[in-house]
Amino acid sequence: MAKVVHFPLMALALLGLLTGLWAGLVRIGLPLPEFSPVLLGVHGPLLVSGFLGTLIGLERAAALDRRWAYLGPGLTGVGTLLLVPGLPPLPGPLFLVLGSFLTFLATGSHATQHPSAAAATMTLGAWSWFAGNALWVTGTSTAVVALWWMGFPVLLIAGERLELSRVLRVPAVGRWAFAASVALFLAGALLAVFDAGDGRKVAAAGMLALAAWLVLFDIARRNLANPGQGRFMGLALLAGYAWLAAGALLAFAVEVPGGFLYDAMLHAVFLGFVFSMIFAHAPILFPALLGIRVPYTPAFYVHLGLLHASLALRVAADLAQVQPVREWAGLLNAVAVLLFLANTAIAARRSTG
Repeated sequence: MAKVVHFPLMALALLGLLTGLWAGLVRIGLPLPEFSPVLLGVHGPLLVSGFLGTLIGLERAAALDRRWAYLGPGLTGVGTLLLVPGLPPLPGPLFLVLGSFLTFLATGSHATQHPSAAAATMTLGAWSWFAGNALWVTGTSTAVVALWWMGFPVLLIAGERLELSRVLRVPAVGRWAFAASVALFLAGALLAVFDAGDGRKVAAAGMLALAAWLVLFDIARRNLANPGQGRFMGLALLAGYAWLAAGALLAFAVEVPGGFLYDAMLHAVFLGFVFSMIFAHAPILFPALLGIRVPYTPAFYVHLGLLHASLALRVAADLAQVQPVREWAGLLNAVAVLLFLANTAIAARRSTG
């Protein structure tokens, strides 16, 4: 399908990102207007499904190269439009459920054409997203839903990195360790449906194992020896793996969902890990989806550094339960993401100038 179709879908993903960031700032306590009566309750869905789901759904549809596959990100994009105003209350979430299911089918279809452990892992990640959305609309506990949503980027990114690790010829013990880590996470997510506390701890063990695997077997460390974009990607990836491990360790300490410690756990994974991966892959992802060159520039280190510094401040404030510092850190988190968008747009513009 012509890349012209990609632009409106990317715009819908951007809508999910910006509205999700705004909702997050309101939730953390900043005195900003709530332009929707449901804004506080859709911070997670906007970022996980509206932004990340639409973006990844678009990437999966482009990889499969089938017209029907674009219905997935199309539906999640429309669901985002319906979710933001909160009226009517039901179609928006249902669009997200259906869109995530179609993205799961697209990911699975690609896996059947190119079967591998990496493709199977990415398919499990897409299934985790759909399962989380289905649990969400049926009123399941947010703590359980968030765990399934967490599996979406964690498993999908792990699968992509496994695919790239083929050049390192991962030994058999490494491949078995990867499979065991994925199985442990999914077992924890399933257990959480019946016992959220124990399930979260089992899933956390799987995430911690995956973080260790990525540090040991991913090519990120080798990229550090390459100047320019290679080193930037390597640092961004390794920083993301560190936050994945931190999120897993924090999950062991969480006793009751909600509150400061739970906030630290969620944002270590969804902000530290996920956005570090996005920052690392943006110079590759945007040209592939939009046909626009995004050449590396040292300015990328500014948004990368601000992301991790502000997130470290936020986690420290969560642990110390210092609300004013949390608010400032949350604002800086959003600024880092906006700066990423600005730096990416500037780099793309200069490449065509």
